[in-house]
Amino acid sequence: MTVTGRLYLCATPIGNLGDITYRAVEMLRAADVIAAEDTRHTRGLLAHYDIHTPMTSYHEHNKEEKGAELTARMQAGETIVCVSDAGLPGIADPGGDLAHRAIAAGIPVTPLPGANAALSALICAGLPLEGFTFVGFLPRKEKKRREVLTRVAAYPETLIFYEAPHRLRETLAALAAELGAERRACAARELTKKFEEYQRASLGELLAYYEENEPRGEFVLIVAGADENAALADDVEEMSLTERYEAHIAKGLDKKEAMRRTAQELGISRRTVYQALLAEV
Repeated sequence: MTVTGRLYLCATPIGNLGDITYRAVEMLRAADVIAAEDTRHTRGLLAHYDIHTPMTSYHEHNKEEKGAELTARMQAGETIVCVSDAGLPGIADPGGDLAHRAIAAGIPVTPLPGANAALSALICAGLPLEGFTFVGFLPRKEKKRREVLTRVAAYPETLIFYEAPHRLRETLAALAAELGAERRACAARELTKKFEEYQRASLGELLAYYEENEPRGEFVLIVAGADENAALADDVEEMSLTERYEAHIAKGLDKKEAMRRTAQELGISRRTVYQALLAEV
């Protein structure tokens, strides 16, 4: 029987360096080589855990050439651990390509489970967990982005997107336009870090918030599925202006922001909301 090496797909911390398993640290030490998306980034992790295993660069721009080289090394009996900059390799990075090559060559592929930004944000978003669809980063070209959003707009499952801070506003605008500004969502950033934050609101409200506040850190956007959104829309349509305003106050918003959001939801001016509330007194 031919003896080959093995490929390990290793989860690395998404923020806090403590978010790694004992087994992952042991395998990072024992491997013949670590295939890293960014060796400079991974070097900090290895130094933190006093790991001195050799590294090689493996990323989107060299995955064809380097993938063939790494596969040959595993066929020769070497153990390779593949890591991304953060989280599970293969999720929105080229780790999946190396796994496909290894499987095609009859090389065992084993996960080293751990942190994942998409699922970490999902369980804290406050949206349905019964089913979800991971979309990841949307295409940069408007036409292709619209095609993706048109396809997922009717999905009943909760949707998960990744986005960089410099493109967040553009993406939120596209989501609001294609999925509906009233659809419930959560913007999660800096997961497991000191400034971890969750903004839970409608897509329209999130867009308004980040138009006034500079986006910082890497984002995971969790968006309610079509069924959840439809049920919410039915409930919201039955609410009066005053009930909407009071619901925002109950969430902890100040009076000015509560009036602004009520006006946005109803498509009227904030002055009209103010006058209607005065009439209720």
